[in-house]
Amino acid sequence: MSKNEENWEIAPKNDLLDLKLKEVWAYRDLLGLLVRRDFVSFYKQTILGPLWFFIQPLFTTIIFTFIFGNLAGISTDGLPKPLFYMAGITAWNYFADCLTKTSTVFKDNASIFGKVYFPRLIMPLSIVVSNLVRFGVQMILFLVFMAYYYFNGAHFNISWAIVLFPVVVALMALLGLGAGMIISAMTTKYRDLAFLVGFGVQLLMYATTVIYPLSTAIAKYPTYSWLIEYNPMTPIIETFRYGFLGEGAFSWGSLGYSTLVTLIFLVFGTIIFNKVEKTFVDTV
Repeated sequence: MSKNEENWEIAPKNDLLDLKLKEVWAYRDLLGLLVRRDFVSFYKQTILGPLWFFIQPLFTTIIFTFIFGNLAGISTDGLPKPLFYMAGITAWNYFADCLTKTSTVFKDNASIFGKVYFPRLIMPLSIVVSNLVRFGVQMILFLVFMAYYYFNGAHFNISWAIVLFPVVVALMALLGLGAGMIISAMTTKYRDLAFLVGFGVQLLMYATTVIYPLSTAIAKYPTYSWLIEYNPMTPIIETFRYGFLGEGAFSWGSLGYSTLVTLIFLVFGTIIFNKVEKTFVDTV
């Protein structure tokens, strides 16, 4: 055996917080293949292919602008309506995709898990990375929107909080990953949850500042605004908007709260994921 070869001992995990990151790094080529598989398989039989990366947020922005901006007349804090909605949609889509796809990782990959050994964390990580590619493409569309409105005299300013962009992306990814792993572990026994996730994520969007600013929610619905304020995605989206557009209810306390909730979900998700992966083949 050459010096560069490594041996891995496949044994039951004793530490539920053990992510075996060294093994994950050793299987990084598999991670890359899974990311490529997700990208290719999703658009393989479509006519427009990767153009759907642009079409989906664009059409959603148009619909939101017409319904919530024009018909309902919901305030956008003085920002151009399409630009306001595009910011919220871009950030929300990444979190929602990470959550919904991770939540079915055991069920969707049961046949692979039952035949081949590899660090199980590779699967949810591949979902987060593949969705990051999609998020990057949609960010390009958002930046095109920004450039268009800037050169047409729209009033918005890029603020210093734009330096927090990597933090915001990491929080969206880890929050979706942690919550998704918890739901995925539960769906091995309770299949009904798989049907509720998509519906639940859509409802959660309306409790997040995707289609309205936090200032409007507090002013019009002070009794229920705490539900929106304590939604961990609200400070993340508000920080995203404040960084790129200069409008939003940014505060270090709120962002710190979102970070704390994200870490809690990630820790519990890791514990439950590691516990269930030992026996899930018998229940899926």
